[in-house]
Amino acid sequence: MAESRTYDIVIIGSGAGGGTVAQALAPMVAQGLKILVLERGPRLDDHEFTGREAEMAPALYADEGGFLTADGTMTLAMGRVYGGSTVVYTGTSLVAPERVIRSWCVPGLEHADLERRCEQFMAANHVHYLPRVLLNENNKRFFTGAHRCGYKPEQFPVNLRGCKGSSLCNLGCPNGAKMGTHRVQLPDAERQGVEVVTRAEVLRLEERAVQLRVSARPEGGKGRPSEWAPGDYHVSARLVVSCGGSIGTSALLLRSPVTAGIPGLGEGFTCHPALILVGEHDHPITNDVGHPKSYFVDRAVADGFVLETCMYFPFVTAKNLTSFGPEHSALMQAFPRLQMILVLACDKAVKENRITVDKSGKPVVHYTFTPAVRRSLVAATRASARIFFAAGAKRVHSPLSEPTLIERGDAYRMDDLIREDYFLPGRVSIAAAHLMGGCAMGTGARAVTDARGRVRGVPWLRVADASLFPDSLEINPYLTIMALADRVAEGIRQDWGSIS
Repeated sequence: MAESRTYDIVIIGSGAGGGTVAQALAPMVAQGLKILVLERGPRLDDHEFTGREAEMAPALYADEGGFLTADGTMTLAMGRVYGGSTVVYTGTSLVAPERVIRSWCVPGLEHADLERRCEQFMAANHVHYLPRVLLNENNKRFFTGAHRCGYKPEQFPVNLRGCKGSSLCNLGCPNGAKMGTHRVQLPDAERQGVEVVTRAEVLRLEERAVQLRVSARPEGGKGRPSEWAPGDYHVSARLVVSCGGSIGTSALLLRSPVTAGIPGLGEGFTCHPALILVGEHDHPITNDVGHPKSYFVDRAVADGFVLETCMYFPFVTAKNLTSFGPEHSALMQAFPRLQMILVLACDKAVKENRITVDKSGKPVVHYTFTPAVRRSLVAATRASARIFFAAGAKRVHSPLSEPTLIERGDAYRMDDLIREDYFLPGRVSIAAAHLMGGCAMGTGARAVTDARGRVRGVPWLRVADASLFPDSLEINPYLTIMALADRVAEGIRQDWGSIS
């Protein structure tokens, strides 16, 4: 028998969307409202961020970072922890391009308004450019190689305070330097009286209510026990705000009878399919010391891709190298000499790519690599190889060539060696972490919400996460999610008197 509880507002998820909504609505607690945040993942203490891959992946990521698309050809990374994905990303903080927001054609959504809100969060989250002393050789070689190839490398602004250059961003900063919602928005909301319950999985939505299950802390697992006793709960609310991310929110609405029939639900999924590429140098470079992601090259408009500096630790690097046996072993033994580039294809929303749920209600992501995405990945791989060689690499690993290792002497043959016919889903290791779409904003027949996240036909439900995006953002979505969530929260405050 589920235990019944009652709140005025229930927020599902604690990442960029949920943490922002919680902070923005927190002053309403002083007016007598009860506000609850539900997070499926655990709340970790500072000493538990060890930076060890085998320990941190199951503690911080859904499916330990190994969630696969329906056909198994792409891995999707989603944070599942107090603070959501803001705990595990590198802190890059960019404002969405005006041309992208304009192309969405969402009435009532203006780029100037989003930009203003982004700037507010940049100030609150200590976004700034890192000094050169914290930029490692991996980043500096990318800058040099890109310049020599005629590209324009730009530095990322990052939301860090007191960065010590551990390079462990994707495993949760062990020094508490990353200013995600777990460091800024959520603690502030809790100080004002917002209640947060972790290890709480929302099973379905009911009429002005959520059905959830709180799990016990597993023996030997990381994180604190849940704030509530393990068991099932029925929580009534005047308003529910779903902030579980593109996949989490879409799946929740799809498996809930009160929302499952909404047209367009689950459609328009995009994710910036990514390749991790490496170039081997003659001597060790500082790739695992200093901030891992400091520069990028934006070719979204011209060629449909973005290149970013990156550094991934041995397990992730190993699974992204398209080779086996001695060749793979030799590259991994050369790890201290590897320069790395992350390739992001700027995909577009298409009919084939969508989120559904299986018979048990678990999310299923259907994704087809369109010809445009294939061309973008090929062009980006060629550009990355040129940058590697221009930066001094002696060989480059390319998953889109045969053989996969290209020696310096063959650099002039890049267009012949790296080809689209070598793009074989299932053979090439592809991952994505910028998960967007599924509950698109707009006014068309397939729009799930309006520009303020109000769900069509369900007056007590709002959405405030990346599922709102009608199409790809072409950059890291972190700041844009926060800006949209702030707009949703503002709308809630304005509408509250009429929400019964």
